[in-house]
Amino acid sequence: MTRLPLVMALTLLLLAGLPMLAVAGWSLASLLDAAAWAALGDDPQWLHALGLSLWTGLASTALAWWGAAHLLAQGFVHRSLDRWLRGLPWMLATPHAAFAIGLVFLLSPSGWLLRAFSPWLTGFTLPPPWPTTQDPWGLGLILALVAKEIPFLLWAAATQLQRDDLRRRWRAEHALAQTLGYAPLRAWWCVVWPQLAPRLHWPLLAVLAYGLTVVDMALVIGPASPPTQAVLAWQWLQDADLTVNARGAAAGGVLALAVLVAALAVRQMPRRARTGGRRGAAPHEPSSRLTPAWSLLTGLYLAVLAALAVGSVAGVWAFPALWPEALTAEAWLSVWHSGGTVGVTLVLALASSLLALLWCVAWLELAPRGWDQALRPLLCLPLVLPGVLWVVGLYRGALWAHAEGQWSGLLFAHTVMVLPYALLTLSPAYLGVDPRLAAVSASLGHGRWRFLVAVKWPLLRRALAATAAVGFAVSVAQYLPTLYVGAGRFSSVTTEAVTLAAGAQRSLTSAYAGLQFGLPVLAFALAAWVGRPRRFTVGRP
Repeated sequence: MTRLPLVMALTLLLLAGLPMLAVAGWSLASLLDAAAWAALGDDPQWLHALGLSLWTGLASTALAWWGAAHLLAQGFVHRSLDRWLRGLPWMLATPHAAFAIGLVFLLSPSGWLLRAFSPWLTGFTLPPPWPTTQDPWGLGLILALVAKEIPFLLWAAATQLQRDDLRRRWRAEHALAQTLGYAPLRAWWCVVWPQLAPRLHWPLLAVLAYGLTVVDMALVIGPASPPTQAVLAWQWLQDADLTVNARGAAAGGVLALAVLVAALAVRQMPRRARTGGRRGAAPHEPSSRLTPAWSLLTGLYLAVLAALAVGSVAGVWAFPALWPEALTAEAWLSVWHSGGTVGVTLVLALASSLLALLWCVAWLELAPRGWDQALRPLLCLPLVLPGVLWVVGLYRGALWAHAEGQWSGLLFAHTVMVLPYALLTLSPAYLGVDPRLAAVSASLGHGRWRFLVAVKWPLLRRALAATAAVGFAVSVAQYLPTLYVGAGRFSSVTTEAVTLAAGAQRSLTSAYAGLQFGLPVLAFALAAWVGRPRRFTVGRP
């Protein structure tokens, strides 16, 4: 019996790790074409595109890390972090592409922001030729990435701060530092942050890899002439010419090397973001629980969602009118009639999140801790390898398995992308359960299954529900795997929203982007309902 958990853990590893290794192998095998590398070197765009990718990816990662760290410091010191965290799910539920679309409708030359000041302040009666979105410097893309990644980093930190053992210890150490003369913020940076930051290594790496290799957001709000390296590679990979296709794979390989070098360069970033007051400074008492930074972030999300909501029902809307001349539901009727797209999105999201959750629970329960720590880089490969390179391996794997354009191949592609996020979300809470509870249960004569069903999993109900919601949101947001492995036979709300964003159909684009936001929000709301204490208790306490 003692060997059975190890055998089952090995089986789980083969079910997930072996396919990931195969996909990574197929992805990297596409880089062995010397002619493709030579063609890439002769292309005049790729160096500029690579520079844009490095600039937007590194700048957005650094700003998101700095912003999340300072919000955590303010929330921990002012004891308002729990209140903030209740507002995170709807931010996390906002897909990257939907947020970028809303930001474009807000900041573009004909967007809502400029309309609010025209013509009474600006004098504009026509949209000015300003590069406020798709700007050649990538500033719009950086803003969108920073606004989207700060909530993710806060959520990753919350999984650590909500562990009872860590929270009690860090609160005690923080209070002790203040008795030694440190101001509250200084005590945070000197005592709590050096312990929390290294635990955020993998989420930070995921943010870095995504910022360097993002495609859907860059298509919507990023620079266009030339685009970022990820978009350029994706354009080449879609070409029917095999030579151009191979050049796209080589461009993806350059991005993989850029991610590796950048990851090594920022390896010490978690330990160096220390700042704050000085020793002996007077304690700072907040006048409000809402800091300006948190209010600004919340306001930006609300403005983006308002732009999507109004845009989805806007009829004729000439510049510089602040409000549409007419409201219409035609865009939502079009979405309603495309029920197949919504059905594909829902089925894929529900199935992939459930499969990933079941695998993570079984893995964390059965695998030795040494295995989990050693194999975590393998299980996080989809987060580290560039998406444009990863989908090449997924597509070749689907061809090998005769699953290209099939439900099985598409479900596998989504599950592989969901699994690392589910593992990162669930593992802190799952591994933080007090092992003495199992000993007490065993002393009362209960077996392992009884302990899991009656004690451990009910205690983890909130974490399990949140993990399922995160997986659902990740699946809904998938663009490249759906488009590539689905071979154009399946469309989701994300593929429709990104495709429409390139056109001029504001209302229909807003409707699909709003639906892309609404589905994950419902999932997070359901997770919050399920995770409430004593939600399913029977009888009186």
